[in-house]
Amino acid sequence: MKVTRHFSDTRTGEGRVRFLIGAGGVRLVVEGPGWQHGSTHATLEDAATFLAVVPGLSQELYEQALDDLEQRAQLGGAA
Repeated sequence: MKVTRHFSDTRTGEGRVRFLIGAGGVRLVVEGPGWQHGSTHATLEDAATFLAVVPGLSQELYEQALDDLEQRAQLGGAA
């Protein structure tokens, strides 16, 4: 059974960034007004690094997503 869980979910007025962890790796899902991006990465670090080059992602949402990701990691990844 494949189990996917939200590791981090950031929402602002400009969009949403989700890091989903599953057996196949880390799924990065980014949404904004009129656009969406989805990609799969080997590690959470790879997904976080790739977030920097997602077209259409605002600086504010990018920074908030990384802050949320860091806080979640410090809490031990409890979702």
